[in-house]
Amino acid sequence: MPVSRLISMAAVGAALFAAAPASAQFYFKGPDISGPRATGAEPGLLAQPLPGATPGELRAAMVWNLRAALNVAALQCQFAPTLLTLPNYNTILRDHRVELADSYTVLSKYFTRTHKTVKAAQTALDQYGTRVYSSFSAVHAQLTFCAAADDVAQEAVFTPRGQFGDLAAERMGEIRNSLTRWGEQQFPATYYLYIPYSYPNFADEKCWRKDVYSPQRCTKKR
Repeated sequence: MPVSRLISMAAVGAALFAAAPASAQFYFKGPDISGPRATGAEPGLLAQPLPGATPGELRAAMVWNLRAALNVAALQCQFAPTLLTLPNYNTILRDHRVELADSYTVLSKYFTRTHKTVKAAQTALDQYGTRVYSSFSAVHAQLTFCAAADDVAQEAVFTPRGQFGDLAAERMGEIRNSLTRWGEQQFPATYYLYIPYSYPNFADEKCWRKDVYSPQRCTKKR
């Protein structure tokens, strides 16, 4: 076979492998967890509601929620190193550090604006941060969450600086949906395994001798 043809076949194979979705590593066919573009006001999208928040504050909250989700994935998804959740997250922190810092500042000002004292605002901000992280616990949906986080993180790596908030608006719903327990979608049928069983025959007097149950006596003929 000509060398040029071998090179072409190898290139096609590499392209097909690279195009395979992360869910293919866990399922033949993963669930459709896509969601519409969000504003941040959708119920259940953020870790907790932010009453009276402006569109800019909601965008900052989505940025911070997505950053937290990818942080959790970087820690929880290392059982599958090929997902690259940890190196991708470190790249995101470096490339989008300005927007991430600005979003945190906007969030801080929201809590300052909505609380009477600086101490109360800081406490509320700290509690919010804790709730954001804990809201991405994926004990029962780890595979789907890791697959979704990997896909979003890869897109974030190639997202131009200053547009991480747009990515959060587009993909935050998908990240939330991934926390629901899903399963194999290509073969969704449920199979039941029947194992026959029987209970000891405690009612038969011949199975007993001096108040001691003996299964062997049950099979003996009188």
